[in-house]
Amino acid sequence: MRRFHFSLRPVAVLRAHREMQARQALAAALGLAAAAEANLAAVRARAADLERAIADGRSGGFHSDQQVAFISAYRRERMNEAEAARKLDGARREVERRRQAAVEANRQVKIVASLEEKARARHRAETLRVEQLEFDERAASRAGRQPATL
Repeated sequence: MRRFHFSLRPVAVLRAHREMQARQALAAALGLAAAAEANLAAVRARAADLERAIADGRSGGFHSDQQVAFISAYRRERMNEAEAARKLDGARREVERRRQAAVEANRQVKIVASLEEKARARHRAETLRVEQLEFDERAASRAGRQPATL
């Protein structure tokens, strides 16, 4: 019997390569999302520090020039926080998009693997059938040559 040959092997290789690329893209997107999350946390921490500084500055004597500077800095920090939150939201959407692509790529790989497994099963069954025919043929030819003994 001939050796097993799966005609869709090149398709399986390409799909496995695409799946690997999709996983790498997902990992990169997860890294960017984590960085965006850390950036947002840092911006929020700076804003909280500034809030404390403003509150501490109000406990003493009132200096309008300091308060104007604090309020201006606070507004900038809140704008930075909003921008960081938008970037994090975009990074999370990108992660979800990459995750869907990775899931689809994995599904495509599984389809080809299933087809290969079915082809291997058919090949094994055909090989076993041919071997059994050969055994039966040999047994029949031996039974025909040997004298019957009772």
